[in-house]
Amino acid sequence: MPADNTIFTEPLTTEAFAPFGQVIQTENADHYPINLGMTERFHDLARIELEGDKARPLISIFRGRPYALPLDLLMMERHPLGSQAFFPLSTHPWLVIVAQDNRGEPTRLRAFRPAAGQGVNIAINVWHGVLTPLEKTSEFLVVDRGGEGNNLEEHHFKHPWTIVADRPG
Repeated sequence: MPADNTIFTEPLTTEAFAPFGQVIQTENADHYPINLGMTERFHDLARIELEGDKARPLISIFRGRPYALPLDLLMMERHPLGSQAFFPLSTHPWLVIVAQDNRGEPTRLRAFRPAAGQGVNIAINVWHGVLTPLEKTSEFLVVDRGGEGNNLEEHHFKHPWTIVADRPG
């Protein structure tokens, strides 16, 4: 396998993830008290995008079985009609794998390692890997698009990409 098909994980930061969507976290978020001051609302953390006929938001819980590193990444997907948000319901580690688009194919892949309390909103039409919990079965609150039309495109790689832990040094 060519050396350029290896991806090292990296910490998830707002700046690094910006080309792909938004990081969902309370750190540095707009917030204010509600419910007679007993609750703090962290407001407008992600831009939910919905396109197409009869588009509507869906809220689901996904339960993903764990992967181990190194991981052979065989395919990626994207959603041309809506964004897709993932927020973990545990503190177990997980990965967010995303890519830029090059004429309908994923390119310049990156693998982000969210910290505890971080989720992501993957923007409309952005290539991403499948849900990738590590170590333990994990549940995620997912907000995405329902409605008419095909909102899934898959790309299967001729040669798998290998996701490994952080770059040494």
